[in-house]
Amino acid sequence: MIPDLTGDVVGVAERLLGSRIITEFGDDVTSVMLTEVEAYQGELDPASHAYNGPTRRNQSMFAAAGTLYVYRSYGIHWCMNVVVATKGVAHAVLLRGGVPVQGVETMASRRGRVDHLTDGPGKLCQAMGVTGDHDGSSLTDGPVRLSAGTLPLGWITEATPRIGITKAAGKPWRFIARPTAREAVLRPK
Repeated sequence: MIPDLTGDVVGVAERLLGSRIITEFGDDVTSVMLTEVEAYQGELDPASHAYNGPTRRNQSMFAAAGTLYVYRSYGIHWCMNVVVATKGVAHAVLLRGGVPVQGVETMASRRGRVDHLTDGPGKLCQAMGVTGDHDGSSLTDGPVRLSAGTLPLGWITEATPRIGITKAAGKPWRFIARPTAREAVLRPK
């Protein structure tokens, strides 16, 4: 079941922590628990790709909630966003990172390494096999799906300023989830 994507984009972003992003390409299934996201408020947000209105690049941001918006960052990395507003309102949440849950070997093969598989937006897309071909697809029945979930007990969330941007960078619209220091000590390495 897809999480609730209604309401203010900032609140939706924080609620997405603990949800799962899942890809299924043939026999390769990968799943990640989201632990880092950022909210972007469309035409009201100078840091948003939609600030100046619709373009060919950002048209998926103006689709209905539950649409995947994928773009190329600096011409190098694919990054994915969850569109969260009603059709015509370009609010989206950038999926910045998470904890691998399923398909770790597949992710490692795609990344060419076994560590730092999904701790950044470009790494997340590469590990999960998400490309521009998935832009505009449905997160409920497409090859990239979003599933409601919760954070493990003992995890905390924090809001911080968004990173990697120059405009409206001070807004505390980046949300991170992590185990408390006590939980991290108790978890096996």
